[in-house]
This record gives sequence, C-alpha cells and structure tokens, in this order.
Amino acid sequence: MTWLRKLPGSRRHPPGLEWRLLRRMPRILLLGTLLPVLAAGAARVWPIGGSPQEIAAALDMVDIYAISAVILHWTLVLTLTLACIIVWLMKGPAYVADSYPLPDRDRPLA
Repeated sequence: MTWLRKLPGSRRHPPGLEWRLLRRMPRILLLGTLLPVLAAGAARVWPIGGSPQEIAAALDMVDIYAISAVILHWTLVLTLTLACIIVWLMKGPAYVADSYPLPDRDRPLA
C-alpha cells in the first residue's frame, strides 16, 4: 500500500508570502521576546522614585506586563507559523486518498 500517491495532473503553486514569513519567524520570535525582557531590565536599572514598597509594586507590575507580553507574542508567532505551514502544505501537490467503496443501495440497511 502506498501512502502518498500524487494525484495525476496536480501542480504545485509558487511560494509566496508564507515562505518569507517562515524565514523571518526566528528573528521575530527573538526580537519580540527580548524587547519586554529589556524593558523589565531597564525598569530595574532606572527605578521610579518613591518609597521602597512603591518601587517593589511598580517592578512587580512591570514584570507581570513583560511576562504577559512575551506569552502573547509567543502565541501569536506560533499561530502565524502554523498558518504559514498550512498554506505551504495546501500549495503543494494534491494526493489521492484511499477509496471507500459504497454499497449499491438506495437506502441504508438498518
């Protein structure tokens, strides 16, 4: 049994935007992760004035925002990468599925 038999006469479509995005994804992932981390680090280097409790609360809030921004960014990058992979697969050649013989009846047996 052959698993992936190409459909005769099918053709591949030329690559488009999906390949450009897939090639940029590692850089986009790295930059989008570094920016919130650098912002949180900058908040620690140049703290806001106030009492020690206010500074600690502000730094905690900056950390929460940075972590949530990184998680949101990772989710968006993963979603966009999956969409690009799906488009890439859909532009490939068509494949023949296994046939399913149907009974020659006008109505169901039951």
